[in-house]
Amino acid sequence: QVQLVESGGGLVQAGGSLRLSCAASGSIFSINVVAWYRQPPGKQRALVASITIGGSTNYADSVKGRFTISSDNAKNTVYLQMNSLKPEDTAVYYCYAGPHYWGKGTLVTVSS
Repeated sequence: QVQLVESGGGLVQAGGSLRLSCAASGSIFSINVVAWYRQPPGKQRALVASITIGGSTNYADSVKGRFTISSDNAKNTVYLQMNSLKPEDTAVYYCYAGPHYWGKGTLVTVSS
């Protein structure tokens, strides 16, 4: 089993920045990829960014150039640095660790 705990969400004005953290514990040797998903109000959950064990990253087109995913293996933590935030980035952000583990989510609200 793997436990994931997200933190760093909150309220920020448009144009501002936040850094989300996803701390993993448990059987972390089983993890092959870590990703951030988000679910805006009334919409489906969608991929924001991912990072593999080898360090390869992938981003949704809507966040390219603004968001950066990174990992600190010594701390078993993955980060999502979010810059130039827009109101449409408002969502619950979830951490996912492959093959099938989810965190409980952290709310990000961007005011206009």
